[in-house]
Amino acid sequence: MATLAKTDQDYSVLPHMPDDVFTAPLKRPEHVGEDWLEPAQTVYDGEDDAIWNDLFARQMEVLPGRAATAFLKGLERLDLSRGGVPEFARLSAELEPMTGWSVVPVPMLIPDHVFFWHLANRRFPAGNFIRTRETFDYIQEPDVFHDVFGHVPMLTDPVYADYMYEYGKAGWNAMRYNRLKALGALYWYTVEFGLIEEADGIRAYGAGILSGPTEAVFAVEAESPNRIMLNVDRVMRTDYVISDLQPTYFVIESFEDLYRQTVERDFERLYRNLPPSFTYANSAIIDVDNLVHRGTQEYLLRGGRGSGAAPV
Repeated sequence: MATLAKTDQDYSVLPHMPDDVFTAPLKRPEHVGEDWLEPAQTVYDGEDDAIWNDLFARQMEVLPGRAATAFLKGLERLDLSRGGVPEFARLSAELEPMTGWSVVPVPMLIPDHVFFWHLANRRFPAGNFIRTRETFDYIQEPDVFHDVFGHVPMLTDPVYADYMYEYGKAGWNAMRYNRLKALGALYWYTVEFGLIEEADGIRAYGAGILSGPTEAVFAVEAESPNRIMLNVDRVMRTDYVISDLQPTYFVIESFEDLYRQTVERDFERLYRNLPPSFTYANSAIIDVDNLVHRGTQEYLLRGGRGSGAAPV
């Protein structure tokens, strides 16, 4: 059986990407190589550190009782509360003994195949810049706060860290079938906007939720969104929202459950049967769904962020 990723790919060097595989065209800055890695992490000034500290404090006001236990433990293990933008070298030195991961600086969003390659080598690419005061509440491109605060604490969890590693290898298999869109939906609904069922209730482990105060409350507590137990086949056929709160979130039982549903799934058969476009709207509930909460969709129906609708 072919699982999430083929095992015969050599990831010691950046593999060749076939000419017939479509990826978003991104212009590589002249100062970085084919790996898109920055020569060094940015030297952040006092204002940059102050922005990090203010973002950190704002999140810590809303995350207790809403963030996954693994995330909160990761924050403590990496001591991200010590103040200022963390040094990637220090983070890597602390992460490597735990799960084998490191954090590396990149200038911007990087091409899919390069991103997958870094994950397949247990390197997490993090934006080498931080938002300004003017973009404090919302930034379109992930910055160092989203990437390090939102993603890196979860990499201290061994099972989740293995999932991310396998996801990186899976990217190359998805490209062979031109199914990056479907695999991207899986990343979106787990790594970025995933929820987990814990003893005390639903909690967030996705970085897109954990790094934003409004979504941290909305995803876990609001009446508007659907919350549905994860079904990988269904998720990979489901559209998603990039610039607003999600109409639907998917919930896992545990990180072992996430690993089992994905890494042990026969993805080649799935890829052969997936349509080139999404089947389900991002607000849909279908007959196979195991519902945790049927959302009212009030926020979406009132027009979402652009209309000023309350995230309720």
